[in-house]
Amino acid sequence: MRELNWFIKAYNDISKRELFDVYSLRQEVFVVEQECAYQDVDEKDKFSYHLMVYDKELLVAYLRIVNPGVSYVEPSIGRVVTKSAYRGFGLGRKLMEKAIHQVKLLFNKSSIRISAQQYLIPFYESVNFKIIGEAYLEDNIPHIEMLYCE
Repeated sequence: MRELNWFIKAYNDISKRELFDVYSLRQEVFVVEQECAYQDVDEKDKFSYHLMVYDKELLVAYLRIVNPGVSYVEPSIGRVVTKSAYRGFGLGRKLMEKAIHQVKLLFNKSSIRISAQQYLIPFYESVNFKIIGEAYLEDNIPHIEMLYCE
């Protein structure tokens, strides 16, 4: 795999092209690939930092870090996505590790709450998230709350 370019930007610092890339990738995976019709674009994007990974001009992975007090009391990580052709190379793990590091830098916090798709529990546990709640449906997909604490 080629060297990838990593960027983290607050909502107000994202270019129109980057925002288009983010929304296109999220729709490609969450709406089309996962066959889930739901409102992906929401107000939380405005209160988030956006971690983007580019292979030249192509956005290949992304997540958002939601400010504390927006989704939960703690900062949150969400909309974690990797383009299908880039899966299986450890990019998702690296993305989460960078996000956890960024949360610590941005908010001086070591706890992070997420709403994880249930089938990804082993992945999130591998980066030190722990289950803290009961399973629930979100957009007809089984989810569970998880918490990262050092």
